[in-house]
Amino acid sequence: MGISVPECLSQLDFRKGVVGLATGAGAIYLLYKAIKAGMKCQPPICSGSPICIARLAIERERHGRDSGELRRLINSLEYKQDEYTKSMILHSITRCVYLLEAEASACTVDDISLVGSMLDDKDNSVKIQALNALKAFSGIRKFRLKIQEHSIKVLELICTVWDSELHVAGLRLLNNLPLPDYVHPQLRRVMPALMEILQCDYILAQVQAIRLLSYLAQKNDLLYDILNCQVHPNFLNLFQSTQPGSLLFEVLVFAERLSEGRNAPHYRVVKWHYNEQSVHEALFGDESRLADRLLALVIHPEEDVQIQACKVIVSLQCPQDLRARPSCQPSSTYNSGE
Repeated sequence: MGISVPECLSQLDFRKGVVGLATGAGAIYLLYKAIKAGMKCQPPICSGSPICIARLAIERERHGRDSGELRRLINSLEYKQDEYTKSMILHSITRCVYLLEAEASACTVDDISLVGSMLDDKDNSVKIQALNALKAFSGIRKFRLKIQEHSIKVLELICTVWDSELHVAGLRLLNNLPLPDYVHPQLRRVMPALMEILQCDYILAQVQAIRLLSYLAQKNDLLYDILNCQVHPNFLNLFQSTQPGSLLFEVLVFAERLSEGRNAPHYRVVKWHYNEQSVHEALFGDESRLADRLLALVIHPEEDVQIQACKVIVSLQCPQDLRARPSCQPSSTYNSGE
């Protein structure tokens, strides 16, 4: 078994008397021997460490050999495990899916179902790691339809479990999936929860929530539900220049999409009624101070925020049915994915 560098150094005769005698080239030579001895005395690599296992698995895949690590991890989920062990297994599965592309692609829809069943676990950490694992698998096209089947369960968790890490994991998964129309009724029910997450003080959850809301704002059958959703009186604080640039940009994209949606001809033919403290009244009502916030953001230090603020201003001043004119060009489409 190897010894540490300090132990190697202690074996060299660096006592005060010797150092006093060793001068000039002799001192340099002793220093060289100390460094050389330290390099030779590195402890052996522990083959059981996660880093070594991952390195070995990647090396095997590079040479066309299956490490079997991902298969062993998935199979281990079928046995009764305590919550901590299940959480660690799922975390390792997530890492393997990202690192071992060939092994991940060789998994089956039954494997996805097994991972998805962990969403019913009573422990939040297990739920979070299961969401992360499903997010990793969602990068493989053939599994997307199967993972979509868990969308309603994920939405249920987001609105019933108030845990910021779970919100981030669940929303990241949803933002990486095309959401089918059959989940729209559930989306209506979770809209208040999404608005609450957006108005919390956890930036990672806020960004994921606003990305999902921006995506949903493009759905004609959900636009009114978003605009009529109740928000806090200080909702416009999200547009303050002191907010992180990443959040500001996403909030401005959201505002632009809502503005474009409410100005669309098919939406304007209906006389809609909104709650006094709704998103619509906060952003587009007679008492809204959105214009002041937008003007302040035009001179924001970050260029992306400046440009997006200008796009919102244009969308507010130029209804969609007039956009064919050269002075009113439509804004670009944004992707809600990560």
